[in-house]
Amino acid sequence: MVITLEQPAQARLITPAGHERPLPVVLRYSAEDPMAIQMVFPPQASLDGAEVTWIVARQLLEEGMDAPAGSGDVQIWPLGRARTVLELRSIQGLALVQFDTIVLRRFLVRSYTAVPADGEEDGLDLDEGLSRLLGGF
Repeated sequence: MVITLEQPAQARLITPAGHERPLPVVLRYSAEDPMAIQMVFPPQASLDGAEVTWIVARQLLEEGMDAPAGSGDVQIWPLGRARTVLELRSIQGLALVQFDTIVLRRFLVRSYTAVPADGEEDGLDLDEGLSRLLGGF
């Protein structure tokens, strides 16, 4: 049975001028991809007006709430005790998004209840994953 969690979260988009704009985000977790958290951003948050999904490693999100973590397209760091900042980079630009840390922690606890950290590999079918990656070759 595939366990999927979904939770709305109120985030804040930090504008280039340093202002905060409220931003509704949906957090998703699926046992089919047990190492990942999906963050679904609404169309108004993208340059092309389409919904955008960022996939963040579950462990990276957890680490980034306590100390700076990540490199490249996704970086995460705590902002005091109450907030966590995600820096998301793409060829279109850079976005800074702040979450209340407690919201992220609660979601992570729910995800670890669904699939414990030491059980992530149990549900993975590596042969199937490689086959999909290689297009059935």
